[in-house]
Amino acid sequence: MTLILLPPSEGKTGKARGRAVDFGTLSFPELNPVREQVLDTLAKVSASQDAYGVLGVGPSLQAEVERNTRWRTEPAVPVSELYSGVLYDALGYSTFSPGTKRRAANRLLVVSAAWGALRPADRVPPYRLSMGTSLPGHGPLAGVWREPLAAALAEADGVIVDCRSSTYVAAWRPTAGKWVSVNVVRERNGVRTVVSHMAKHTRGLVARHVLESGKDPGTPKALHKLVSERWNAELEPAASGWTLTVVERD
Repeated sequence: MTLILLPPSEGKTGKARGRAVDFGTLSFPELNPVREQVLDTLAKVSASQDAYGVLGVGPSLQAEVERNTRWRTEPAVPVSELYSGVLYDALGYSTFSPGTKRRAANRLLVVSAAWGALRPADRVPPYRLSMGTSLPGHGPLAGVWREPLAAALAEADGVIVDCRSSTYVAAWRPTAGKWVSVNVVRERNGVRTVVSHMAKHTRGLVARHVLESGKDPGTPKALHKLVSERWNAELEPAASGWTLTVVERD
């Protein structure tokens, strides 16, 4: 089965009321011990004088940092509603048909610095934490999650459509030959450049297109054919896996 990997977004949507997170309902329960350790440390850091420096944010995000200290009691939000921003606007989960939502339930996976891996129906509180952060007592979070995610996702055997940034790729690199990283470039007068804002938007659209198609491409070449229905796309072998480059031409 095709698996689509998404990065989280910095922007998150909270709720004023609702139940707190219930670890017993989350996908990949084997990750729960690491989740609690990371979140407990995050709460302590967020309450300290060094919070902004450790988390790599400024005082303008004071409310978000303080919210980290209340993760056990903050209302939990479905992952399908939690993340906002360019990629998630393009994905447009709320406008999916019932059939597309059913496919997304099993095929979409968000790799998170705080929670490891999440599916759309999982409910967690908003948080402020990047995979590039080094937490006291834990070290770089990509290293913290590497072995737990490798174990939890070991049975992923279909085509893996990777829409994550490099920071999150560091937390889990699929070993299968069906790993396809989605790259986006803009071509103008034969010169190609990478534009991060556009790349996020296009990756969201690619994820939506794959889900809406109802198809389950069994090989990277089948995925390339599917994506090429809408975009100019090139498939090339990479060091481990494949790179699918979507070319946006002016």
